[in-house]
Amino acid sequence: MEQPLLTIGFGNTVVAGKVVAILSPNSSPMKRVKDEAREEKRLIDVTHGRKTRAMIIMESNHVILSMTQAETLSNKFESLMNQEEE
Repeated sequence: MEQPLLTIGFGNTVVAGKVVAILSPNSSPMKRVKDEAREEKRLIDVTHGRKTRAMIIMESNHVILSMTQAETLSNKFESLMNQEEE
């Protein structure tokens, strides 16, 4: 069974079924989550030096930084999950 892939920017994709949360990176708690992930070598940055606009928390506890807006990623994710249900 193929698992749907969520495009997160610059040709990067993640398995949609492994996404736990898509969050905005601007709050203090999210900055702490990012800093902890960086210290523990669980941070993956796919922004290519651009502004981080979304943080994706994966089932593996990795934190992925994306330059795509969190709302855009959430909409793509919801669309993929709805397609899977059909």
